Amino acid sequence: MNIKTTITTMSVLSMLSFGAFSAESVNTEQAQKLTPIGTITVSGIDGSPMVINQALSDKADAQGAQAYRIIEAHNDGNYHATAEIYK
Repeated sequence: MNIKTTITTMSVLSMLSFGAFSAESVNTEQAQKLTPIGTITVSGIDGSPMVINQALSDKADAQGAQAYRIIEAHNDGNYHATAEIYK
C-alpha cells in the first residue's frame, strides 16, 4: 500500500469513527485555517488504519489539540505515523 493510499484511508476512517470530544483529522485546506501547536508521532506493531488514527487522536487530545493532520505514515508490518497538531 503506498503512502498516499494509506493517508487517505486513515483520514476517511478517522472522520467516520471518532466522537465529538476527540481531536479530528483535517486535510491541508482545513489545517490552513487553524493554529499549529506542534507535531506528534505514534508507532507500533500490526496497526490497522483505525488503530493508528485512534492513537493519533488520543495523543493529540493529551496535548490539548482540537485537530491533527497526518504528514507521514508507514504501515508495513510495523506502523509509524507523524501528524501536525492544531488548536
